[in-house]
Amino acid sequence: MSLQQTVLLGDLEIGNSLPLVLIAGPCQIESASHAMDTAAALAEICGEAGIGLIYKSSYDKANRSSIGSQRGIGMDKGLQILSDIREQFRVPVLTDVHAPEQCAPAAQAVDVLQIPAFLCRQTDLLLAAGETGAAINVKKGQFLAPWDMTHVAKKIASTGNERIMLCERGTSFGYNTLVNDMRSLPIMAGTGYPVVYDATHSVQQPGGLGTASGGQREFAPILARAAVAIGVAAVFLETHENPDNAPSDGPNMIPLREMPAVIRKLQAFDALAKTAMGE
Repeated sequence: MSLQQTVLLGDLEIGNSLPLVLIAGPCQIESASHAMDTAAALAEICGEAGIGLIYKSSYDKANRSSIGSQRGIGMDKGLQILSDIREQFRVPVLTDVHAPEQCAPAAQAVDVLQIPAFLCRQTDLLLAAGETGAAINVKKGQFLAPWDMTHVAKKIASTGNERIMLCERGTSFGYNTLVNDMRSLPIMAGTGYPVVYDATHSVQQPGGLGTASGGQREFAPILARAAVAIGVAAVFLETHENPDNAPSDGPNMIPLREMPAVIRKLQAFDALAKTAMGE
């Protein structure tokens, strides 16, 4: 595909040459009040910054490190909370799906279905997600080369749905470690689909704490700046008001109070990158 595609979510248009969009929220839905409070804070921060927001949170974390890890609030309650956030704050919302039967009900409540990295080659899941007509954000598997994402996108597009975004989130590098090959961003952009850079999961240390994943959140803003300087459609940053007490992915998440400064810097890098892309 040579032409650059864009994905439209209401009034928000996402594309590799368009102004940067932020995908943000806590890793998992903890409660209705916590989700609403976080969404309100992010809507205010993004409104003041003038950046488009897609609110993200998961109703179920099905790929936790151990059987004892907290998985989330559940599908029925979670989708209702996400639907309420979409209605109250007038922002698109995104959540993970893990099985084909989850896709249709999730698409009724959210704007973007996210395919977790571990599941990016699951054909039945990709087809079921595509058939909903919802936008799809597919995370590149930690085990895949960036050019392999062409085949993933083709599976979704075979349903007639080309509302596809391809997401980089790091590549396995030995045990409990991920690294980023920034070449993956222009390589995946070569498909024509919008590219998302997931900074917070790129600093994850899978299984690094034994029964849970570790992470190095201090590097997430740095890697995000590098990716945005190359030129991407959106950046994915999980955030929490108290990451050290979050039920999942706390070591990766950016404290909510730091988000305004992080966003301002990313917008500056994005402006330079998009100007250079237009020359």
